[in-house]
Amino acid sequence: MTSVQKLIALLVLVVVLMAGSAAGTWKVQGWRYGKQVAEQARLHQDDLTAISNAAADQIRTDQEKRLALEQRLSASDQTHHKELSDAQRNQARLRDRLATSDLRLSVLIDATDSASACSVPAGTEAFGVVHGGARFRLDPAHAQRIIAITDAGDQGLIALKACQAYVREVNR
Repeated sequence: MTSVQKLIALLVLVVVLMAGSAAGTWKVQGWRYGKQVAEQARLHQDDLTAISNAAADQIRTDQEKRLALEQRLSASDQTHHKELSDAQRNQARLRDRLATSDLRLSVLIDATDSASACSVPAGTEAFGVVHGGARFRLDPAHAQRIIAITDAGDQGLIALKACQAYVREVNR
């Protein structure tokens, strides 16, 4: 072999060794990269699991809060319904007693009020068991209207109280 051939063979050998070394390096780097990717995937999965657990805990907590709120609102609604039905029953009983003349409504008259310009004869005063000034009995029809007005007012107050309780519970 001539020296040029030896040189070419040596160059070919160097190129082959370099190519083999590069291929080996690429293979080792591929293994390292694969190992890093697998580690990152495991860490990512751990993060996703932690996030999922935190979200599930938050959902469970929110559901428990909502259930507790629903129970408190249900109890409040039952209380409101009981108060309303009791008030309606009392008003109905009062109306029945007024209708049967079992009960009479009367008003207290201020006989000393000179500004009223209402001179009531002394003979119309109705004195009874009630102590105090002069009282006059109301017409039963007027008494029924007064009871109806107070019934509507009672129902409005009970409804207002229920709304306030609802707002308090929701904002709690």
